[in-house]
Amino acid sequence: MTDAPLVSVVTATFNMARYLPQTIESILSQTHARIEAVVVDDGSTDDTAAVLERYADDPRVRVFRQPNAGQTVAKNRGLREARGEIIGFCDADDIWTADKLERQLPLFRDPGVGVVYGGFDVIDENGTYLRTPRFPHPTGRITGRLLADNFVHFPTSLVRREVIESAGGFDESLSMAIDYDLWLRISVDHDFAYAPGVLVHYRVWSGQMSRRKAERFDNAFRMMRTFLANHPDSVTAAERRAAWAHTYVSRGMWHAAEGRRREAWSDIFAACRLRPWDLRLWRAAAGMIKPLAAGKAPR
Repeated sequence: MTDAPLVSVVTATFNMARYLPQTIESILSQTHARIEAVVVDDGSTDDTAAVLERYADDPRVRVFRQPNAGQTVAKNRGLREARGEIIGFCDADDIWTADKLERQLPLFRDPGVGVVYGGFDVIDENGTYLRTPRFPHPTGRITGRLLADNFVHFPTSLVRREVIESAGGFDESLSMAIDYDLWLRISVDHDFAYAPGVLVHYRVWSGQMSRRKAERFDNAFRMMRTFLANHPDSVTAAERRAAWAHTYVSRGMWHAAEGRRREAWSDIFAACRLRPWDLRLWRAAAGMIKPLAAGKAPR
């Protein structure tokens, strides 16, 4: 890799004209000069076309349009069109900090590193900063830790082109958790590195895809089963049990918050059978057990 690699930033967008200009400007404003914004308009019906027309004369912005096919297909289209040695992702409602690439790219000097990720802040639909959860940030070979929880935040991540191509891109049978699935597959053969500090302003809002929790959990369970079937020796038995227990508890907490007592208890018991001694999991679940016992959903 040269000292100044071309970075391709893939943005798949559907009816995001409200936020798209901020996203594109944050990409083009990077202190790292060699960059292209690969924008895939996935059948938008709002003012997206007019927004993208503003960049018609900017050679750094390459626009591709297609009938609506969903985010997974759109992002794979972006990967096929990308020309850079390094690939990044910026969803059409997120904002990169200006020095994001400058801070991450030096970590690729280690030839064993396939992915570099980092920290983020959460903003709302108006750009107001919200309370941001903090996650662990392991480095090196992270498959065991990653299987339990996806701490590799998608908009912060950069990946070598040859690594993502070798992994086969995103699994188009999944509609959500597609980044989680990709990172797990890459983690089997490549190291991950972490760039400290805030790299992305991650937007949450009422219409966001990430709020579709039922679909997200369905995809996560299916993705984990497929990954473990294809890579049975990638994690230890203990790591496998910890991952399933964590996922069952997470879904149980969501069921409880939605008032589904039977489903919540079912997930709690499934996790307990796997790791009945795991105090960390039960501290997380404690907030739901008392309301469930009283027949009420937690607020």
